[in-house]
Amino acid sequence: MVADPQDSSSDSLEPGTATGRRGWSLRPLVFCSFALAALSAVLSAVALLYAAGVLPPFRASDDLDRQLHAYLLKKPEVILESVRGLEARQQAAADSQATAVIAERRDEIFNDPDAPVGANPEGDAILVEFFDYNCPYCRQATPLLGKLEQADRGLRLVYKEYPILGQGSAFAARAALASRKQGKYLAFHQAMMTYEGRITETSSLEVAARIGIDVERLKKDMADPAIDAAIKRNIALAGALRISGTPSFVIGDGIVDEATLKRLITSARGS
Repeated sequence: MVADPQDSSSDSLEPGTATGRRGWSLRPLVFCSFALAALSAVLSAVALLYAAGVLPPFRASDDLDRQLHAYLLKKPEVILESVRGLEARQQAAADSQATAVIAERRDEIFNDPDAPVGANPEGDAILVEFFDYNCPYCRQATPLLGKLEQADRGLRLVYKEYPILGQGSAFAARAALASRKQGKYLAFHQAMMTYEGRITETSSLEVAARIGIDVERLKKDMADPAIDAAIKRNIALAGALRISGTPSFVIGDGIVDEATLKRLITSARGS
């Protein structure tokens, strides 16, 4: 079981649970970690300020913990500023790492022959989407991506099956890749993204039958080891890029989530 999508060492395609939005389920734990780290930094800074004579000397009769506690109660913004600063530095480091991975593995990300492409296969501007069929935010992003493809015939959309939301997602990803052998990937993808309800093995096969896919042939094609290998590569690649949720997009030298992509599009439209 891939309990952590970041763990590229796993050979299993059975995904764990995730929120579907990049990193959201980890935010409380991450904030606590930031707060503890920031508090440590604050205490160290207070000690340095005291040693430098910036702060008044503590009286020997006073309790150091009590004075520090009183100081932080009086200046709570110090902790918040430290947390934000630490988060910004860590995000910058993650962005830098992702940029390096994109540069090193550009062909694998943008030009993988095993990755399905959208309506404009010859487009020269490439947008890569890591997605899960059970991700509600991926479904919300689908109409936007369709409009982008229609508006810009030079946009090539590359799909990276990234099933992290349960066994139904893993089955759907295999089925989607297998549908390519019948020339039905885009039709299957769109039908799955507009399906109302949880994606499971049963619903995946129902959708396949509804759009004219030979289901028995599909099941046989799903057993092709190349399909599992492609999904494993996507999971490993997402781990290297520090992608932890869906949808996530790679364009140019950076990674953006759905909200950021919308802001970029709105900004570009207004300029």
